[in-house]
Amino acid sequence: MSTSYGTHTTLSDNSRSDLIEKHDDDPPPPVPPLPLQDGGRLAWLTVAGAWMVQFSTFGYLNAFGVYQDYYTRIFLSHVSPSNISWIGSVQLFLMYAPAVLVGTAFDAGYFHYVQIAGSLLLVLSIFMLSLVQPNAYYQVFLAQGLGIGLSVGLLFLPSLSIVAHHFSLPRRRALATGIVVSGASAGGIVFPILLNHLFAHPRVGFATGVRVSGAIVAALLLLANCLMRTRLPPKHRRAIFTREGLTRIAHDGAYLWSIAGAFCTNLGLFVPFFYLQLFSADHAVAPAITTYILAILNGGSTLGRILPLALADALSVGVYTMLLPAILTSAALVFALFGATNTGGVVTVAALFGFSSGAYVSLIPPLLGALCTDLSELGLRMGLAFSLVGTSMLVGTPIFGALLAPPRAGRALVWWKALVFAGVCIVAGFACMAVSRTLFLRRRRARVRSGAPSA
Repeated sequence: MSTSYGTHTTLSDNSRSDLIEKHDDDPPPPVPPLPLQDGGRLAWLTVAGAWMVQFSTFGYLNAFGVYQDYYTRIFLSHVSPSNISWIGSVQLFLMYAPAVLVGTAFDAGYFHYVQIAGSLLLVLSIFMLSLVQPNAYYQVFLAQGLGIGLSVGLLFLPSLSIVAHHFSLPRRRALATGIVVSGASAGGIVFPILLNHLFAHPRVGFATGVRVSGAIVAALLLLANCLMRTRLPPKHRRAIFTREGLTRIAHDGAYLWSIAGAFCTNLGLFVPFFYLQLFSADHAVAPAITTYILAILNGGSTLGRILPLALADALSVGVYTMLLPAILTSAALVFALFGATNTGGVVTVAALFGFSSGAYVSLIPPLLGALCTDLSELGLRMGLAFSLVGTSMLVGTPIFGALLAPPRAGRALVWWKALVFAGVCIVAGFACMAVSRTLFLRRRRARVRSGAPSA
C-alpha cells in the first residue's frame, strides 16, 4: 500500500505536465512571423500587383476631368458644373474615408478578402456606369460617386500597406512604395487619353467606352490579386480603438502634426487636377494642349513618384528630407500660375507641379511607416491618417470652386482668390510637416540615448 502511494507521489516533472488537463478552447500558440526581406521574387511580384491596383483605382479617378467635361457639355447638360464636380469630390473622399476600417481589416489578416471584394465592386460599378441614362444625375452619382468611390476606398490603402510586409529597411520600403504609387500617375495618363478618344469616336461613344475601360480594369485587378501576397501574421483581434492605442496616438506629436500637415496640404494640392484644364481654356492656351494638359500633369507626377524616392534610397536620406521641399515647391508652383498666362507657362507649371505633387503623394505612406513604432499598428495608423485627410479631399476643391465663381453671371472667373487659397493651404501644410520633423528627430535622438532601437 505504501509502495503504491509512494509510486504516485514520485511522478517526474514530465509526467506531471502530461497530467495537466488541456482545454480544447485554449488559443493556439502564435505563429512566428516570416523573416522580412528587402526584395526577392515574392516582394517584387507583390509590388507589381500593387502597381496594377493603383493604376486601376487612383489612376482611374485621375481621369474624372474627362467625365466632368463630357457630362457638362453632353451627358448631364442640365446639371451645373459645380454639382457635377461633387461626383469627383465624393470619389476622392470615399477613397480615404473608410481607411480606418480597411486598415484594421488589413492588420487582422483580411487583405485578400478586402482586395477581392473591392475588385468585384469596382468592376461592377464601372459597368453599371455604362448603363446609366443621359440626364439621370442620380444614376451617375450612385454608380460613379458612391460605387466607384467605395470600391477604390477598399483597394487603395491595402495596396500601399502590403509593401511594408516585404521591405524592412525604410529607404528600400520608400522606393518600393514610390514604384507602387506611380501606377496612379500612369493610369492618369492612359485613362484620360483613352476615354477622350473613345467618347469622341462615332462608332464607340460613352457606353462602350466606359465598358472598354471597365474590361481593362477587370483584367488588371484579376492579375493583381493573383500576384500580391502577405508575409506577416495577422494581428490579434481587438477593438479598433483601445485606450492604450489612443493614448499612444494622442502622445505621438510627430504623427499628429504630420496628419495636420497632410490635411492642410491636400486642401490645395488637388486643385490643379480638377481645374487646370479650365484654367488653360480660360487663358487662351492652344486647344490641343488643353486637351492633353491633364496627361502632361500626370506624366510629371509619374516621374515625381519614383525619382525622389530612388534618390533618397541612393543618398541614404530620410523621408522628411525629400517631403518638405516637395510641399514647398508645390505651393510655389500654385502661385506661379499667376504668371502662367500662355501655353508655354501652363505646360511648364503642369509638368513641374505634377512632379512635386507626385513626390508628395508617394512620400506620405513611407512617412507614416517611419512614424509607426509598432508595425502591427501600421494599417490602423495609416487608416486613421487617411480617413482624417479624406475630409480635406471632399471640401478643398468645392471651396476653390466657390472662390472661383464670378460675383455676377457673365463676368470673368476670379482666379486670384482661389489660387491664393490653394497656395496658402499648401504653405500651412509645409509648416505643420516641419513641426512633425522636429518632433520626430527629437524622439529618435531620445531613443538612441536610451539604447532603444530607432523607429
